[in-house]
Amino acid sequence: MAKKEEARVQENKESFQLLAFFKETKEELDKVVWPSREQLISESVAVLLMVILSATIIYLVDEFFSWAAGVVFG
Repeated sequence: MAKKEEARVQENKESFQLLAFFKETKEELDKVVWPSREQLISESVAVLLMVILSATIIYLVDEFFSWAAGVVFG
């Protein structure tokens, strides 16, 4: 009997914690300062440009080393 009672108490604690979790999550999301549409678009474009630039540099370095390896080990 004691184990069944412990299981019920444990279930009550878990459901209470789950409700508290959702309540606290909503409170934290209310504190978030969301970016404006213009800011979101400009920062997204900046991230995309940096990713493209980084990928291009990595590609060029890879091509250079492939060419150099072909010349050396030919």
